[in-house]
Amino acid sequence: MRYFIVDDDRATRKMLQHIIEHTNLGTVIGEADNGHDAIAQIALIQPDIVLIDLLMPQLDGISTVEQLKKTHYEGQFVMISQVVNKQMVGEAYEQGIDFFIHKPINKVEVESVLRRMNEQFYLRSSLRVIRQSLTSIDAQHYKPVHRVTLRDQVQSILNDLSIIGDVGSKDILNMMDILDGTHDKMSPLPPLRDLYEQVAIRKKEGNPSQSDISKECKAIEQRIRRTILAAMVNLANLGLVDYTSTEFEYYAPRYFDFSEIRLLMTQIREGKEQKVKVNTKKFVQVLFVDAHSKIN
Repeated sequence: MRYFIVDDDRATRKMLQHIIEHTNLGTVIGEADNGHDAIAQIALIQPDIVLIDLLMPQLDGISTVEQLKKTHYEGQFVMISQVVNKQMVGEAYEQGIDFFIHKPINKVEVESVLRRMNEQFYLRSSLRVIRQSLTSIDAQHYKPVHRVTLRDQVQSILNDLSIIGDVGSKDILNMMDILDGTHDKMSPLPPLRDLYEQVAIRKKEGNPSQSDISKECKAIEQRIRRTILAAMVNLANLGLVDYTSTEFEYYAPRYFDFSEIRLLMTQIREGKEQKVKVNTKKFVQVLFVDAHSKIN
């Protein structure tokens, strides 16, 4: 245990230190002869127990304890007193004093009181550890499960198609966000032009002109088309390596015109220019419905 002694009588401080250290009750890590000096030191070094004189000049023991509480010091207090005054004792207990030691100092009383203080301290520490452990267990047990969103599922699908890093994938994700808040998965998609425009307005800060929105719509359309084409090429290459691949079997016939995927495979195998039709509307519609179905 770590003790701090506050008493204006030097002899009392030395006697208490001798008793504490020669009965193996702990170590005195600091002392002060007045309340004013004690407050800053105790707040800094945070002893486990403070032994403090009730009657001191300038700032008495009760007032010192009150000031220490305001610094959020959470150690325990033992009041040292040669005055038996019920009102003052009551005030001391109200301020959080745990025990009293009477003057003149008696070794047997000091040792008895401090041993009880030690037992109380360790009991509180044990209870604190138990509470922390139970809180930790409860936090783990009742940790809220992350709700899988449409965006999560879309990102997973784009990752399967190896296009999650493509610039157009960000536009696709923005389109999915818009559809998620406004569109029913069983209804036909709104015109792609309308979706491009909504994405463009979201990206443009302030009050963009119609000309700026129109330019951005064309850029979005081209980025998405290139990204879908990249997905088709990735699947075609995968099909050439492993026609029974799970990703190939799942995505190739659902998200794309399979005849175009087969054409791409032929072009890649024969080293020809990779040129196929990209059906953006089909890709976006299937992506939205498929991702939506996986979160229900």
